[in-house]
Amino acid sequence: MILCDTNILIEIYRNNASIISEVGKIGELNVALSVISAGELLYGAMNRKELASIRKDLAKVSLLKIDSQVCEIFLQLMADYSLSHHLDVPDGLIAATAIRNDVELFTLNKKHFQFIQGLRLYSL
Repeated sequence: MILCDTNILIEIYRNNASIISEVGKIGELNVALSVISAGELLYGAMNRKELASIRKDLAKVSLLKIDSQVCEIFLQLMADYSLSHHLDVPDGLIAATAIRNDVELFTLNKKHFQFIQGLRLYSL
């Protein structure tokens, strides 16, 4: 299973052929999202029609939830990296979710994550 960052889904909505192809190679059943990314997508909806479409799409993928282990990892990541690397809260939660579930993170913003020990990034 691969955890997709919010930007991957945004590129799918923008019909980015290379991202769509890569997600196709991974396989729809092997794609997961953090509830943080799901929330960011819903927050970014421009109107009710788009919101309904996003909700329909979210129902098709595995959502990895925030549990007590994700919380513990997240707090450690923030303590380790918020000052030195300016790790922000959403990225910290997404990284913690990937680490907790032992999955690679597929992101276009590798610089936001590459310094996090224990996090595996998916490579194209």
